[in-house]
Amino acid sequence: MNERIRVREVRVIDENGQQLGIMPPQQALTIAREKGLDLVEISPTAVPPVCRIMDYGRYQYQEQKRQREAKKHQKIIEVKEIKFRPKVDEHDYQFKKKHIERFLAQGDKVKATIFFRGRELAHPEIGRRILDRLIGELGENVVVESAPRLEGNQMHTILAQRTAGRKQQPAGERRAPAPASAPSPEPAGQAPDEQS
Repeated sequence: MNERIRVREVRVIDENGQQLGIMPPQQALTIAREKGLDLVEISPTAVPPVCRIMDYGRYQYQEQKRQREAKKHQKIIEVKEIKFRPKVDEHDYQFKKKHIERFLAQGDKVKATIFFRGRELAHPEIGRRILDRLIGELGENVVVESAPRLEGNQMHTILAQRTAGRKQQPAGERRAPAPASAPSPEPAGQAPDEQS
């Protein structure tokens, strides 16, 4: 910009976008100063470098304004967390499922978490059954971004709203809802019969 331009000659474009030709930077700077504007190097890699006569302060303001507008139109996606317990009651489950549907409709992602305490950790399949049921009931308009997995004393999965561009789930995520179709009450029903 201005005196910092250190080349022999530059191609100059005036404030209206018309080319003034190739000239030494001092001559271009004199023309810019007469108009009360700055000489700004636009394309330093061109041969010769291209400089434009403009109001640099106004240019910076316009750029900042454009960036603010772009930021205003962006949707910031939050990850909302809904916590379940392995012994969740049916009403609590339905209530939390409604919250998940609302968050997904707003465009946020949801992290559904099952917390295990004490001996509950010995039966992670109960938590997996709850998450698989949730995924199955939310239907086709939900994408499973991470399949249910156990980390420490909690099991979690991340869900997102399916957009028009997403048609298929990745291979690892298609397997997650499959256990929900398996009859879950049978293993619990067979255990007491075997003990008798």
